[in-house]
Amino acid sequence: MQLFDDLNESNYILFAAQQYYNPTCIDSEEFYEDLKRFKYIKRLVNRYLDNGYISERLILNHLIVIFNVFGIPAALKMLEYRLDENHWPVIKPFLIFLNAIENTQMTGISQDQKVIEALRSI
Repeated sequence: MQLFDDLNESNYILFAAQQYYNPTCIDSEEFYEDLKRFKYIKRLVNRYLDNGYISERLILNHLIVIFNVFGIPAALKMLEYRLDENHWPVIKPFLIFLNAIENTQMTGISQDQKVIEALRSI
């Protein structure tokens, strides 16, 4: 079994560091700031699930940076580890919008209609 077949608390940081590519990164603090973006996305999705307000541009910003510094395959794996099952109907439309996944991927996950409409208005 590969070390990173299944992400967990003990190998998550190591996996993230191995996948991280930011030529402008000066110190480890920037790396950890980029890692915090996963937490920010989760917080924004939770806010949407709680009160119905979606910050679509802010979520897009965080996702774009994450995909740029970690790469799409690694970022998707990290999102899978960090996000809960109830977050995926909100996140999936963003992933399709950014062409991180195809519409035919993650077929078992429905898509939140309000999020789809918000992304279409961009």
